[in-house]
Amino acid sequence: MKWTWVLVVVLLSFGSISLGKDSLDFPEYDGKDRVHDLNAKNYKSVMKKYDIMVVYYHDHPGSSRAAQRQFEIEELALELAAQVLDEFDDEDIGVGLIDAKHDKAVAKKLGLDESDSIFVFTEDEVIEYDGELAADTLVEFIYDVLEDPVEIIDNSKELKGFKNIEEDIKLVGYFKSHKSEHFEAFADAAEEFHPHILFYATFNPKISGGEKRRVAKALDLKLNEVDFYEPFMDEPVVVPGKPYSEEELVKFIEDHDRPTLRKLQPHNMYEIWEDDVDGEHIIAFAEESDPDGFEFLEILKQVAEDNTDNPDLSIVWIDPDDFPLLLPHWEKTFGIDLSHPQIGVVEADDADSVWLDMDDGEDLPSADELEDWLEDVLSGEIDPDDDDDDDDDDDDDDDDDDDDDDDDDDDDDDDDDDDDDDDDDDDDDDDDDDDDDDDDDDDDDDDDDDDDDDDDDDDDDDDDDDDDY
Repeated sequence: MKWTWVLVVVLLSFGSISLGKDSLDFPEYDGKDRVHDLNAKNYKSVMKKYDIMVVYYHDHPGSSRAAQRQFEIEELALELAAQVLDEFDDEDIGVGLIDAKHDKAVAKKLGLDESDSIFVFTEDEVIEYDGELAADTLVEFIYDVLEDPVEIIDNSKELKGFKNIEEDIKLVGYFKSHKSEHFEAFADAAEEFHPHILFYATFNPKISGGEKRRVAKALDLKLNEVDFYEPFMDEPVVVPGKPYSEEELVKFIEDHDRPTLRKLQPHNMYEIWEDDVDGEHIIAFAEESDPDGFEFLEILKQVAEDNTDNPDLSIVWIDPDDFPLLLPHWEKTFGIDLSHPQIGVVEADDADSVWLDMDDGEDLPSADELEDWLEDVLSGEIDPDDDDDDDDDDDDDDDDDDDDDDDDDDDDDDDDDDDDDDDDDDDDDDDDDDDDDDDDDDDDDDDDDDDDDDDDDDDDDDDDDDDDY
C-alpha cells in the first residue's frame, strides 16, 4: 500500500462498558497470543494448520518509538481479530506476521511483493486486503471471503435485496442450472474477483412459471446472459457475446472495474486511492444522513448516470460519517469545511487540490453546472498544479520586490557616498585655503621681523661709526 496506516478506528475495548446484557458486550482482548511470527523455519508448518491464513507483511518498525507504538497498536488489532476468528466453527483461521526486514525471503516464497499489506490465503487464491487495519473491518472482510463467490437469487425477497445494493459493482447471470458449463465459467470468473465484486445468478426452473423464472423476467435476462451493474446505476450493461468463457468475462470486468461514481469505504480505501486517473482523483464529500449531503449525492448520481460512457470520469464519494478520525486531517490538508458538501480535484501523490466554490453548501450546483465544472477538470483547465505555478509566481514577485528594494537602497547609499565625498572635498579645500592664509601670515611676520632686524643692525652700525669718531 502507498498510504501509511490511518489512525485505528475502535481497535480495542480494554474495559467494555457495562450495558446490562452480556450479549451486547464488545469482545475484550483476553491476553492470549494467537498471532504467529512467521519465519523461514515455521511458516510452512503454521500455515498448514489453518484453512485460511491472514498474513500481515509489515515494514520493520525500527528504533523509532512512534513507529514501535504504532506497530504495537496494529499487532493488538490483529490479536483481537484472531481471537474473534478463533471462535468461528466452520473454518480454522490463523493470523500471522512477516517482517519485511528479517523475513523477506519468506515473503518472496509466498509471492508477497508489497509490504505494509495484508493478504488472505485460501485454498485456491491469495486475496489482498486493501482496507483499514482495524479489527472490526478486517473481520468483516474475512467473513465476506468465507461466503460463496456466487450468491443465488431464488425469490422476490432476495431479488429486492439485490436491487437495494447500489454501492458496489455487481453482476447477475441467468443459467439453465448449477451444472451448466456457462454457469461454471461465470463462477470461475467470480472467484477471480471475490469478494471485491459481487456475483449473483438465477436458474431456469424445471416447473414452468416458477418464481425463479419471474426473477429472470424481472431482471430482463435472457438465458446464459450476464448483466453488469455499475454502482448507483439503475440500468445495467449487457455483457456482449454470450455465451461467455471465463476469460471473456474476466476481461470485460477488468475493462469496466473503475465506476463513474464509487464510494470510499474502510474496507477498500487503499484500493480506490491507488486507482487514480492520470495522478488525480475527483473527490466529493457528502454526508448521506444530512439533507444537503443527500441532495448533493443525488446530483452526483444523476451526473454519473448521464456520463457513464465517459471512461475518463470517475468520482470518489466519501461520506464523512465513515471516517470521523480523518475529518480534521482532511479539513486542514484541503482547506475546506466538511460540515457542508464539497467537490474538488486532488493530486493523489501530494494532496494539492482545487475545490468548487459552493458558498458553504447554501448554493448547491445543478447537474448541468456540475457537469460544466467536471468538463473543465477533465480538459485540464482546472488543475491543482496551476496553484503550484501561482505560488511560484508569487514567490518570484516577492523576489523581484526584494531586488527592487535592494536596488533602491544601493542607489541611496551611492548618493549618500557622493554627498559625503563632496563634503570631504569642500572640507579639504577649506583646510587648504586656511593653511595658505596661515602660511601667508607667517611669511609676512617673517618679513616684518627681518626688516626690524635689519633696521636694528643698521642702527647698531651707525652707533659703532659714531663711537669711532
